[in-house]
Amino acid sequence: MRIAATADLHFTPQRYDAIREPMSRLKDEADVLIIAGDLTNFGKPEEMSSFLAALVRLRIPIVAVLGNHDHESGQPEELTRLMIAEGIKVLDGSSYVRDGVGFAGVKGFFGGFGRGVLTAFGEASVKQFVQAGIDEAVKLEKALMQIHADKRVVVTHYSPIRETVEGEPPEIFPYLGSSRLAEVIDRFGAVLAVHGHAHHGSPEGKTIGGVPVYNVAFPVLQHLDPPQIYRIFDV
Repeated sequence: MRIAATADLHFTPQRYDAIREPMSRLKDEADVLIIAGDLTNFGKPEEMSSFLAALVRLRIPIVAVLGNHDHESGQPEELTRLMIAEGIKVLDGSSYVRDGVGFAGVKGFFGGFGRGVLTAFGEASVKQFVQAGIDEAVKLEKALMQIHADKRVVVTHYSPIRETVEGEPPEIFPYLGSSRLAEVIDRFGAVLAVHGHAHHGSPEGKTIGGVPVYNVAFPVLQHLDPPQIYRIFDV
């Protein structure tokens, strides 16, 4: 299976016009398209409707997770409904199997990496914050448990590892992802994991268990040589 992956398109008609022509070739280059969050700028249904009008012309199966921008207007359920109505597989603690490849996805959350992971100690607000990250990791675990295919692909918006956020200011690393996601990925195994969110991060890295992780945020892809709007993986 050839998988194309991108993220952080932050759709506007003007921005999409600039990539419309290369996106039209996607169906000849890949079997499935992954969008790892931040499809919209402000999470408004009208933004999503405009984006979907462009996506359906691609005529390719699409797997997606929502990102933080898609939650901005407090209407993630409506955005999800619109996407599902167009046949997009929206993953949120759920899975999808196609041609022997299982996709498990969740938005994820931040909280830090390695020894810097924030723990549930102290104020109630800190415990609530940490619990949100734990809940996302548990959802990913449930999604992976549902897959009975030999090949697993993990899709998140937030990064599971520090390596692919390097390039961003170190002060904001804890807000770009959480190694709690990587712990789940290593426990179940995967052929690869993709994420977005870290616009100035690094394109690839690995979990401690050796699972390849790719940052497919659109700005990161644009800094590859040559610049890309999606990255192709053979699974």
